[in-house]
Amino acid sequence: QVQLVESGGGLVQAGGSLRLSCAASGSCFRILVMGWYRQAPGKQRELVASITTGGTINYADSVKGRYTISRDNAKNTVYLQMNSLKPEDTAVYYCKVVVLRNFLPNDYWGQGTQVTVSS
Repeated sequence: QVQLVESGGGLVQAGGSLRLSCAASGSCFRILVMGWYRQAPGKQRELVASITTGGTINYADSVKGRYTISRDNAKNTVYLQMNSLKPEDTAVYYCKVVVLRNFLPNDYWGQGTQVTVSS
């Protein structure tokens, strides 16, 4: 199994910054992708950003130019630097990792961390 521990959420004013971290432990022999999703009240969970082991990065259009995802493969940790935050960025942010096990991809989710941006 894989355990994910997230940290870094909180309350910030519009225009401010936050940095989220997600550390994976357990059976992390072959992590394929690490990423962040978010879910605002009444909305579906959506992809924010993802990064593969090889460094391929994908961002949601709504965060391009403001958010930066990075990872430390040696520490099995993924980070999300969020700048120029807007009230519409308010959501619970979830870390997700995809681990190859028995030749199949398996998804693991963190418990979520609240990000609240005040206007």
